[in-house]
Amino acid sequence: MTTDVLIVGAGPTGLALGIDLARRGVTALVLEKADGLFPGSRGKGIQPRTMEVFDDLGVVDAIRAAGGPYPTQLIWRDGEPAGEHQMFDPAEAGEDTPYHEPWMVPQWRTQEILADRLAELGGRVAFGHEVTGLEQDADGVTLLLTDGTTLRARYAVAADGGRSAVRRALGVAMTGETVDPHPMLVADVRITGLGRDHWHVFPPRGDGDDFLALCPLAGTDDFQVSARFPVGAGVDLSADGVRAVIADRSHLPAEAVTEVRWASDFRPRAALADRFRDGRVLLAGDAAHVHSPAGGQGLNTSVQDAYNLGWKLAAVLGGEAPDALLDTYEQERRPVAASVLGLSTGVHHGRVRRGAATRQLGLGYRDSTLTLETRRDPAGPRAGDRAPDAVVDGVRLFDAFRGPHWTLLALDVPAPGLAGTPVRVVTGAAPTAYGPGLLLVRPDGYVAWAGDTGEGLLAHAAGAGLSGGR
Repeated sequence: MTTDVLIVGAGPTGLALGIDLARRGVTALVLEKADGLFPGSRGKGIQPRTMEVFDDLGVVDAIRAAGGPYPTQLIWRDGEPAGEHQMFDPAEAGEDTPYHEPWMVPQWRTQEILADRLAELGGRVAFGHEVTGLEQDADGVTLLLTDGTTLRARYAVAADGGRSAVRRALGVAMTGETVDPHPMLVADVRITGLGRDHWHVFPPRGDGDDFLALCPLAGTDDFQVSARFPVGAGVDLSADGVRAVIADRSHLPAEAVTEVRWASDFRPRAALADRFRDGRVLLAGDAAHVHSPAGGQGLNTSVQDAYNLGWKLAAVLGGEAPDALLDTYEQERRPVAASVLGLSTGVHHGRVRRGAATRQLGLGYRDSTLTLETRRDPAGPRAGDRAPDAVVDGVRLFDAFRGPHWTLLALDVPAPGLAGTPVRVVTGAAPTAYGPGLLLVRPDGYVAWAGDTGEGLLAHAAGAGLSGGR
């Protein structure tokens, strides 16, 4: 074996998975066909649930320092400000939700932070390695590269985007639809003569398709350009082409655009892979699902795929759980991805507000086979729900959860003996966000089991991949 896990793609998904595996002592190699990290701002919105994931992975301070909150939109008409618009429904921070609003960080910067953390943990990205095919057997996966060499691992993860070469090699189809037939331009530019306190929006003139938005990218001197074009129109990605679009649709002259740093075009679509697992290969991120960018869900759902998968791979590779544990990855994440596709499409067409659903704090796994609620009258989070933050007898729960371990909360009830299990136990009075009971919290911050007493706890923990629980 070359390594335990080969991760194809050094985007946010692959890097987050690499971090999670590295901190668990799993040997993994991230392969990236490009010669460097993705250079654009594309997925710039980090939702509160992903901020919690980044807290656990040890990068949230760097993410916060690199970005900022979303600005209010300023609507322009005929070269004059014509009003303001709040893009997101308001939300207040609380003890249980320390990260309550979307945080803007350009995708290229998020990836730099994740890559730095991966290197800090001893992980590695191999650039310039493009996968062209694969073979798998009962013991592992062999990846074929463009230079004719092969790499072998016990498992492989396709995190190589919406045009995933690994997914195609597996023959896994994606089922979906075009969300909007209009071509879109997205670019990163430097602009003079435009304030950075607002997200500048230039609505279409009349019934046209000439929408333009210029968003100041937090933590940088750049603006992200978003422009919509008529169906069937070509999109000029040259610097002069980008300048011409901005000059035509705003009050700014072409020369106000002093630099075009990156540009791309796309057509919004929503699609879902028919399955997320094929033998020893698993699909994550855009390789498994693609979304309209309107809801700010794509990068976030992808990182949370990695967060769900990392601890399960580690448990199987470490002999702490059977291979069947990996089946729960698709069982849990594919329904989430399907619902996010609908949500993103609804936001794109203006049917859904950017509010509680887009913040992703309510996502959970109540229907998972890893979930068991045994309390007679549960209050607060139930088994399958996200475990919120709180303070229990002076211990902040997010501090207690941080790391690759499981956590048992004993709230207003005695803690059972857990000799031989690597579980952190937190005892004390039930805080406002929780009700009384015993709650076993998975490494990815969801309640796996909850009960009034410890009866059945260890048996369930064993099936859920908890080391020492068997």
